[in-house]
Amino acid sequence: MSLGKVIRKYRKIKNLTQEEMAGRLGVTAPAVNKWENENSYPDITLLGPIARLLGISLDTLLSFREELTQEEINEIVCEADLKLKEQSYEEAFQWAKKMVEQYPNCEQLLLNIAVIFDSHRLMKGIPQDREYEEYICSLYIRALNSSDETIRIRAADLLVGFYMRKRQYDKAEKYLEYFSVQNPERKRKQAQIYAETGRIREAYKAYEELLFSDFQRSSMELHGMYMLALQDNNRKKARWLADKQKELARCFEMGKYYEISSELEIATIEKDADSVITVMEEMLSSAEQIGDFRKSILYEHLDFKEVKEDFISNLKENLKKCFQDEENYGFLRDNKRWQKLVNQ
Repeated sequence: MSLGKVIRKYRKIKNLTQEEMAGRLGVTAPAVNKWENENSYPDITLLGPIARLLGISLDTLLSFREELTQEEINEIVCEADLKLKEQSYEEAFQWAKKMVEQYPNCEQLLLNIAVIFDSHRLMKGIPQDREYEEYICSLYIRALNSSDETIRIRAADLLVGFYMRKRQYDKAEKYLEYFSVQNPERKRKQAQIYAETGRIREAYKAYEELLFSDFQRSSMELHGMYMLALQDNNRKKARWLADKQKELARCFEMGKYYEISSELEIATIEKDADSVITVMEEMLSSAEQIGDFRKSILYEHLDFKEVKEDFISNLKENLKKCFQDEENYGFLRDNKRWQKLVNQ
């Protein structure tokens, strides 16, 4: 917060008018008005009396702090937005530089300032200017050294976009290194760079890897929610989530086995013998197609390991053993259809 704003803020807290404050300090009311509007500054000899009059320390008066509060950052960003609307880009830009100079260690502020001026420049078609670009880029780069991972990743993301717009893809790729290998945004942006640089096969492969991972992740998340629904004794929601898992497998073309297997547990809990055995039969009959997702056009650029016959045989045998578990399937013991299934 600037000196003028600090004076105005604490003068109002003290319920003092500009005239009253001026009288107590031995200056004129227009002088106080100029301080608050940042048209001039108090004489250095007045700083102590001003602080004492307002009931604050000199540090507070002069804003000698390394960090701003989130509220103060938001206020500065809003003021920047207002200046961009009411003033020329150059005037607002020079004001923003001074704000960053006042709080050089506030990484969130400098990153937000860079974003708002970069975005405004693009949306309003401000002519490209080397001074603007270099300064905005320098703020992004400074944020890369933050101890806050969120700020580092956001800065790297903005730099990737900055250089992609300039078609400097080698530099854009450089900043992808700030993303962890596990971060899907890294692969997604890499795929965009592949596409922009004519590496179509690599772009397809990157997107397909993301898609395959998305299925696995979403499937686990749905299953987690399904287990919560069971824990909450909400059978209706559990059934609905099991159906969503089936739809997910169908959407991602994972094959019949993955579509049907999600129904087994809920049918077992409901002790629906016919439904349980039907699911068991379909799981066994579709086991041989468990790797059919490899044939889907969705994953045509991915290299999957071949599903060997002994793997399928072992899968079927393990399924049969599982289907004989007394605790889960003891209620099927006298069912002839079940007996035939597990003994075939």
